[in-house]
Amino acid sequence: MKYNNPVIKGFYPDPSVCKVGDTYYLVCSSMQYFPGVPIFESKDLINWTPIGHCLTRKSQIQLERVNSSGGVFAPTIRHHNGRFYMTTTNDTTRQNFFVWTDDIYGEWSEPVYVDQGGIDPDLYFEGDDAYFMSNGTDDEGVGGIVQCRIDIETGRKLTASRSIWQGTGGRYLEAPHLYLINGWYYLLAAEGGTEFGHMATYARSQSPSGPFEAYPLNPVLTNRNLGGYEVQAVGHGDLIQDEAGHWWMLHLGFRQIGQWVAYHHLGREVFLTPVTFGEDGWFTAGHEGTTLTSFETDRIPGDVTQNEKKSYTFANTELEKEWCYLRHPHEENYTFEDNKFTLRGTAVSLDQADSPTFIGLRQQDFNAVIGCDVRLTEAEAGITFYMDEHHHYDFAIRQAGDGYEVIKRLNVGDVKSVVQAVEVGDNQASLVIEASNAAYRFVLRADGKDIDLGTAQTKYLSSEVAGGFTGVIIGLYAYGEGAVAEFTNFNCEYR
Repeated sequence: MKYNNPVIKGFYPDPSVCKVGDTYYLVCSSMQYFPGVPIFESKDLINWTPIGHCLTRKSQIQLERVNSSGGVFAPTIRHHNGRFYMTTTNDTTRQNFFVWTDDIYGEWSEPVYVDQGGIDPDLYFEGDDAYFMSNGTDDEGVGGIVQCRIDIETGRKLTASRSIWQGTGGRYLEAPHLYLINGWYYLLAAEGGTEFGHMATYARSQSPSGPFEAYPLNPVLTNRNLGGYEVQAVGHGDLIQDEAGHWWMLHLGFRQIGQWVAYHHLGREVFLTPVTFGEDGWFTAGHEGTTLTSFETDRIPGDVTQNEKKSYTFANTELEKEWCYLRHPHEENYTFEDNKFTLRGTAVSLDQADSPTFIGLRQQDFNAVIGCDVRLTEAEAGITFYMDEHHHYDFAIRQAGDGYEVIKRLNVGDVKSVVQAVEVGDNQASLVIEASNAAYRFVLRADGKDIDLGTAQTKYLSSEVAGGFTGVIIGLYAYGEGAVAEFTNFNCEYR
């Protein structure tokens, strides 16, 4: 059958995967958004369903006023002796920790901290031993992939942290994962930076602590030389074996907005690439070491169909699984009903690295029509296409003297301006945004006609302009003391 990439669309970076029985479980980074670390499940590796988050309580993760693209970095999920473990980094506080659960659909534990620096922590279990790895510097000051053994009950180090591999020479060695396959210990990593030069590299050893011999043809997977190709920045992967014994890599990548337009704003997404082991024990990945937008394969049964959700509404989405807040929300400012979200504004705006009244869905594809009716009491409320506090496009209704107006406001770095404003007869508006790969078009529907408020280019919300590691979130927000906004008839329809 033929499957298409990415298999999980939108800002879901740094995937890690494990398999329990016939079910695969996958987690991703969440940065400054809450709840933290989304969880997906699948039976076939191409259809993924969100089932919750690992970090659902304020006590589990400190996100108060964390910088954008700070907070929760790359997680690893593993299953050992009937228990799930997820280890990650709070990059803002520079702490590595793990949480655990015996019920993947339930609550996770309070954090267990590990006194080893770096980011992108990994857990590897062998018998009663638990190995903890991250990128960084060891106890002797040597950089690379750093490893120690820990007490899995307390997180206490049982051995000194030691650098076990320095990679192949690419910058930003990160994302280590360790596996025992057919008598060899394989250490998979990423190099080149999570940008256009990203790549997956690996080495192997007869011992979990090395010494490691690099794969002679590294990188094993990269799209860094594919100019004019949609899928770029391939790397940061995790290996998984399917029911039939085939190996795969789930990894990040992004889609640029045009063949020769090297910007991306949807964030880093989840891609699936086949892996093949040779008789010499080395493995290869993808099509001649690259990831394609689609793969034709007999590894997935022909009766499996890749399904894609095209419409997102209040009624067919679940708050705890698909929506997210900026940092820890002030819960008293949110009321949710079947077809109505009521948001209460505060003095905190979208321009602050704080907790504005905001709830959003990740933008998952280029072409879409997003619509919502907004009814406002005082101040301002609307829809925002949010990359970070310095880069967001707002389409909103706000008070203007004794009346109201609908505004289109573009925020790009230090340039913040209301580009266009249209007076409306009362305190409600029907807002529609038509999204394409290159631009957003803003349309006010009033009195049976459409009023076009023009466009804004997507590239100014891209990582290449804004920096950082996130992607655009389609957010509903309210701003200003006394603001009470009712959002109804929300629909995001992908084309």
